[in-house]
Amino acid sequence: MENIKAKFVSQKISKTRWRPEPASSLQQPDLFAAGSWDNEENKVSIWSTGEFGAINMDEDYVADIKLLCEIRHKGDVTDLQFLDQERIVTASSTGKVSIFRHHQTNETLSEKQKWEHAHRHVGSNGIGAPCTGIVCNSPEIVSVGEDGRINVFRADSKDLVRTIDDADSSAMHAVTFLRTTEILTVNSIGQLKMWDLRQQAMILHKYSLLWEVHFHPSKPDHIFTCSEDGSLWHWDASTDAADRPSFLLGGRGTSHLSRSTLGQSVNQSLMTPWLSSDPTKGRLEITNVMPSYTLSVNSLDVLGEYLVCGTDSESIYVSKNLFT
Repeated sequence: MENIKAKFVSQKISKTRWRPEPASSLQQPDLFAAGSWDNEENKVSIWSTGEFGAINMDEDYVADIKLLCEIRHKGDVTDLQFLDQERIVTASSTGKVSIFRHHQTNETLSEKQKWEHAHRHVGSNGIGAPCTGIVCNSPEIVSVGEDGRINVFRADSKDLVRTIDDADSSAMHAVTFLRTTEILTVNSIGQLKMWDLRQQAMILHKYSLLWEVHFHPSKPDHIFTCSEDGSLWHWDASTDAADRPSFLLGGRGTSHLSRSTLGQSVNQSLMTPWLSSDPTKGRLEITNVMPSYTLSVNSLDVLGEYLVCGTDSESIYVSKNLFT
C-alpha cells in the first residue's frame, strides 16, 4: 500500500476535506482542511501535502503533510465543507454552523459568519442539538442534525432560507447534493434517503452504520463511504464493474451487490445508477480503500485520483491512484 501515507497529528480527526480546484486546473490537490473532536480544545486546521505534481506516478508516494494554520472551534467539529477556495463551513456538536475564511497571504483563519442554534431539540429551552452534517452548493448551505431537522442557508444572509422540522424521526448523520434541489441524507439507523427540498422524501436503501457518503465530483458512478467499524468503501457502479473479482466469490478486497439492491423504483428520468432498480444494468463492486481496518473512519473526501480521511486513531491518511 505504498500509495497511502499517514501523519500522526495528536488529535482525533472528525472531518477532512480537499480544497476544491477550478475545473480547468491541471494542478493536483495540495491543500485540505481538517476538524477535530473529543479533545480538550477542538480546532479547524489547514494542511499542505506538498507538491503532488512533482511526484512521478511510477515512484513511491511521499507526502510531506504540513500544518499551515489552525483556529479554535467551540464544540466538536461534526462536519466541514469548503464553500469556495477561501471559505470553510463547519458544523458543531453545539448545534452551531459557522463560516471561516482562510487568509492565504499570512496563513490564518478567522470566523466570518455563524448561526448559533441552527439545530436544537424541541422543548430544550434553546439548548442546541448537534449539527451532524452540512453540504455546500455556493451560496447555498444545507445542514442536518440530531434533531431530525433540515436547514437551508445562504452564505450572504444571517437568516435561515428554509427549515424542514421533523424531517426525520431519527438523527441524521450526513447529507450530500444529488442535484441543485435534491439531496441525499443518511440517518442513524442506516437509511439512505433522497429529498426534493420542495417535496417529500423517498427511502432508497438501508445500510450499516455509515458516517459519510460522497459522490466522486467528476465520476458519478463512484461513491465513497466511511464507517464506525473502520472501513472506507469505494462503491463502483461503472460499466466494467461486473468484470472484476469478488471477495464473496474468492477474491480479496472487493464484493459485488446487484444494483437492484440500491432501492425501490424511482423516477427513471434521474440519470444516475444509484437510483435505478433495473438489475440488467450491471453489478456493483465494493472495494475497501484502507490498508487494514483501524478505529472509526470518521470522514473522507475525494478529488481526482486523491483521497484524504481522518480517524479516531489520531491519524490522517492520504491516498493516490484511486482508479489504477
